[in-house]
Amino acid sequence: MKYTNPVIRGFYPDPSVCKADDGYFYLVCSSFQFFPGLPLFRSRNLVDWEQIGHCITRRSQLDLTGVEASGGLFAPTIRYNKGRFYVVVTNTSGDGNFYVYTDDINGEWSEPVSVDRGGIDPSLLFDGDKVYFMSNGEDDDGEHGVSLCEIDIDTGKVLSRCKCISKGSGGRFIEAPHLYHIGEWYYLLAAEGGTEYGHMECMFRSREPFGPYEGCHHNPILTNRNLGGYTVQGAGHADIVQDDDGQWWMVNLAFRQIHMWRPFHHLGREVFLEPVFFDDDGWLRVGSDGTCRLGYALENGVCTAVEAGEYPKQRWEIDKKEACFIRCPDYGNYRFDGNTVELKGTANKLNSRDNVTFVGMRQREFECTAEVETEGVAEGMRCGITAYMNEGNHYDLVAERSRDGCTVTGIINVGGVPIVMDTVRVDEIRLKIDADALYYRLWAYCGGQWVCLAGMESKYLSSEVCEGFTGVIIGLFCEDGNGGTAKFTVR
Repeated sequence: MKYTNPVIRGFYPDPSVCKADDGYFYLVCSSFQFFPGLPLFRSRNLVDWEQIGHCITRRSQLDLTGVEASGGLFAPTIRYNKGRFYVVVTNTSGDGNFYVYTDDINGEWSEPVSVDRGGIDPSLLFDGDKVYFMSNGEDDDGEHGVSLCEIDIDTGKVLSRCKCISKGSGGRFIEAPHLYHIGEWYYLLAAEGGTEYGHMECMFRSREPFGPYEGCHHNPILTNRNLGGYTVQGAGHADIVQDDDGQWWMVNLAFRQIHMWRPFHHLGREVFLEPVFFDDDGWLRVGSDGTCRLGYALENGVCTAVEAGEYPKQRWEIDKKEACFIRCPDYGNYRFDGNTVELKGTANKLNSRDNVTFVGMRQREFECTAEVETEGVAEGMRCGITAYMNEGNHYDLVAERSRDGCTVTGIINVGGVPIVMDTVRVDEIRLKIDADALYYRLWAYCGGQWVCLAGMESKYLSSEVCEGFTGVIIGLFCEDGNGGTAKFTVR
């Protein structure tokens, strides 16, 4: 078996995985301020994933009105028990920790069930007739670390005192705990070092769920913090699962730098996959050498890091199943018909924390082209296409109409400051964003040819510059206080 990482590309951070009785693996990721929430994937082999929906699809489950960029939903965990799927998550901008569940993975998920425990990055362990809830936060005595308690899974009620079971191995920002009962041991995985260049995954074990826990003698079991000059960095926040052949696997987040010597990333934190192995002493070994690599070959139980395959150039399209909106969309403002999307504008602005009319798709590859033809632009309307990181940082092509005709303007928004570049007058509105790893170029079709109206380095849409936990989404938007409708056809 040979494969290329990341197995899910683009802004899909904080992966969690489980295996169900139907033979499929299921995986969820964080979604922060974007809606629907918690993208849900399915795979037979852990390498080839299909998005089958979202776990949070209704405003009754989650109201993100006014949420800041990188607020909202953090670090879900998915688990399967006795025919039912559970996803537990933190709403950092609202009611804290809750879970949703479903008996039909292709259907709707339940309303949220709250857990009266603090912390973030929650997880569940189904262990016989007991269910344990953990998060990174304070326990009942005010001690900070990975905290564990027993809950009633039917109601979310806490049934025991909450106890800190680990403070980690000494790295800062312990997070993303997952607990497993494998054989005679309870194994705890936790990330440390922050979800940046010092990120790492550590392992601990105990004979009892509440400890005491000992640390693995070769912690961290996964990290790329010392791989200078390697494009994959930030590896950590891991979950493990076993396949039908007995092989164990780890999914984790990591990110791809724009260049081996340029420490910026803007596609977001992505999903990577490593084979893992239990040593004779009962500790995990990850991959070929405890690092996260772009490619692996696994033959007869031997894992080797290999060169990555070629990444295709992304041709941007709108897929309603994978599309994302900002905060709380009014679905009445959107109409999808094949490769055409109609957007009804509101007075809400792309630069605001409001529920702007916006629909986008995650940028999955460094090389990406997005082209649309736009109709229906009325006086007073601003609409177009954008490479969007957050409300203060995005690169836009904006179409507007006045009595004198229609114009297209390239605008670079950095740090909340809009920088107006070139403007052209057009008879027809055709817009194009063309990107490579280092640069974005924004084009309008004018006078029978493409004219570049703006260009800017990709690093100014990176997490290192913009901060936050998301990645670039290429999207369509419409701003119109009169409620006009613009029609976009993807080319």
